[in-house]
Amino acid sequence: MGVLAGLLVAMLVLPMACTAGVGARDTAGWFKSSPEDLPIADLAQRSRILATDGSTIATFFFENRIEIKLDEVASVARKAVLAIEDSRFYEHGALDSRGTIRALLNNLEPGNGTQGGSGITQQYVKNMLAETAVTKKERQDAIAVTPARKLRELRYAVALERKLSKDEILRRYLDIAYFGDGAYGIEAAARHYFSKPAAKLNLAESATLAGIVRNPFAYNPHLHPAAGRARRDVVLARMGELGWISQAEADTTTRQPMVLRINQTANGCVTSKAPFFCDYVQREILTNPVFGRTPEERKRLLQRGGLTIQTTMDWKVQRAAQRAIDRHVPARNSAHKAAAETLIEPGTGQIKGMAVDRLLGPNRERGKTWINFAADADHGASIGMPAGSTFKVFTLAAALDQDLPFGTRLNAPSGFTPTGYRNCKGQRVGDTKTLHNSSDGEGGRSFSLVTGTWHSVNTFFLGLERKVGLCDTVKMAERLGMRQGNGKPLEQYPSFTLGFNPVSPTRMAAAYAAFAARGRYCEPIAIKKITDSAGKPVTVPSANCRQAIGKGVADAVNYVLRGVLTKGTAGGQGIGRPSAGKTGTVDDFSAAWFAGYTPDLASAVWMGDPRGGFGHPMGNLCMDGQCYGSVFGATIPAPIWHDTMEAALSGTPEHGFHSPPGYYFSKGSGEDNVRIPDVRGLKVAEAIQALRSAGFTTQVASAQVFSDTYPKGTVVGTSPGSGSSTAPGNTVTLFVSKGKNPKSQSGIPGQKPSPGTTGH
Repeated sequence: MGVLAGLLVAMLVLPMACTAGVGARDTAGWFKSSPEDLPIADLAQRSRILATDGSTIATFFFENRIEIKLDEVASVARKAVLAIEDSRFYEHGALDSRGTIRALLNNLEPGNGTQGGSGITQQYVKNMLAETAVTKKERQDAIAVTPARKLRELRYAVALERKLSKDEILRRYLDIAYFGDGAYGIEAAARHYFSKPAAKLNLAESATLAGIVRNPFAYNPHLHPAAGRARRDVVLARMGELGWISQAEADTTTRQPMVLRINQTANGCVTSKAPFFCDYVQREILTNPVFGRTPEERKRLLQRGGLTIQTTMDWKVQRAAQRAIDRHVPARNSAHKAAAETLIEPGTGQIKGMAVDRLLGPNRERGKTWINFAADADHGASIGMPAGSTFKVFTLAAALDQDLPFGTRLNAPSGFTPTGYRNCKGQRVGDTKTLHNSSDGEGGRSFSLVTGTWHSVNTFFLGLERKVGLCDTVKMAERLGMRQGNGKPLEQYPSFTLGFNPVSPTRMAAAYAAFAARGRYCEPIAIKKITDSAGKPVTVPSANCRQAIGKGVADAVNYVLRGVLTKGTAGGQGIGRPSAGKTGTVDDFSAAWFAGYTPDLASAVWMGDPRGGFGHPMGNLCMDGQCYGSVFGATIPAPIWHDTMEAALSGTPEHGFHSPPGYYFSKGSGEDNVRIPDVRGLKVAEAIQALRSAGFTTQVASAQVFSDTYPKGTVVGTSPGSGSSTAPGNTVTLFVSKGKNPKSQSGIPGQKPSPGTTGH
């Protein structure tokens, strides 16, 4: 072998060898030495993104390849490749002397065309050198038709045959060979051309694939059916000539037409049925340092690493969200509006669905966008949108965190001048511009924590924010994961509670999910597990779940927000199971939101105009022939939420919320027109305590009355009477018994009943 190698190499590089004074013997010695840079490396394999049920969301690849074992390739397919490429593969060493000398002598004759003499091992080396090339020059050198390249291939082939078995070399060759149409390796080729695995290839299909390898473009049966069939028949004839199939088999198969079942493997998220969730996962891998130190490393991992990426997405939830959004805000609607929704599982942070009313694609094409309106800038290029009144929940939570009871009442004027605020640096912030109740709510009277939230009263929340502190409100939002869509911290001004900060539906859904999970906040995550091509686990980001607020505080928030869906701004949008939520309308109707949840699923919906909400407001919206007037959070976002949640949770067991701690009821339930408790027969101090607990102020009538029913010193009745309803905070007058009338067992003749003793 060494002498033959030296002879062949000397003949290949005769001018160079003679000039350098290198003889065949010296060349053979160098040739037989083992190279240190033997090209055995992992091949680029495609990565798959999977839903929770194991189905494929999308595929990513630099080269569409699936590595398999040799016994996973049909025997007839192996024979077909060997027959046309290297029939003596198992008989010769690294060099096929017959084929090489024949090709060499032919190529040395003037006027003869170039003839190939490379066996399977040499072809594998050539492909591997091209595969592992990093620079453009390295790739050009790997495929250049030069004696130097041939010399290097031969030397590597000798070393490779010493290191690997013939079966292993054949397996690697079948995995690395290019079969045209973007299919690398025989498994990807079988699936692409015939929609079946390589293990199930028949004779005709095997011969077709084997014939492609020599020239993947010219013999591509998809692009050139006639040439592909003719080449298939050459392979069949060669197999018959070698006796690997019978002549009858060769003749019968040759008469068969070329039958393809093309299965295109999409690369990337554009054609995915969940494009924006897919894009979110892709950006997570491409931007998170946990997947590589540099963008290039991360891109290489995704496109070449053969990853199996198991995500959190549930198709049932995803389809429910997409259908609801498309129904209410179609992709090509006449008003050019857009909508987005993210759904998150409380207590885990897992994103179960993410929908945008667009296709993923160039913005210049109507109904398409590259911007993921549901995500932050680092996961979708969106800088976020003002959140409107959905931010009021953080002021409510801050107030409840300070143990303010539900019955806490504040006056809500029609206009409010925001003075007396300090940010978290202790600096005074605010101005003299008067803010009004121009969106979801109304003002001009007092409200409790409950009714102020139900009616989303701007001036009430401005006053409540001042009472609990702007900084405490901001810190509450931050504890629940809120930040601007561009990744920067939330800005701190009095109108913070009115939601001027631009945020994403994903962040909003995660925050509301924390209330559903009794104060347990989890960072939103889309990836559960990743394994590489060898089945080894790859580190993935954690949800970093933590108890952000007390369970009792979260339970109290849930108690208040449940009423939004029954008695508040989103009345009538209940879904037939315990649920809670908050509407949001941004200034001048530039955007609208709804964030809502059950103990099992949380969602945030945004609607607005990608061209700019303030430039294209929804103050008098007509869309696709339907006019809505001014669009509030309850007008379109809440119905999107309603339809999504009903479908997403169908068949899911119903779970309820926990009751809030009793001290939040120390001033009553917080509802308007609370029923006055019956305190007759109680001692005055006991009666006063009961009425104050219900949210009322009290006074005792100056004159006592006779009573044959109630002992002296106890309450005879109230005004308004027990059982009647009135607004919390109103004054209830107590009438006290001075005992029985000594003149009559039934009281003074003709005396009218004491106020409050009847009429309940």
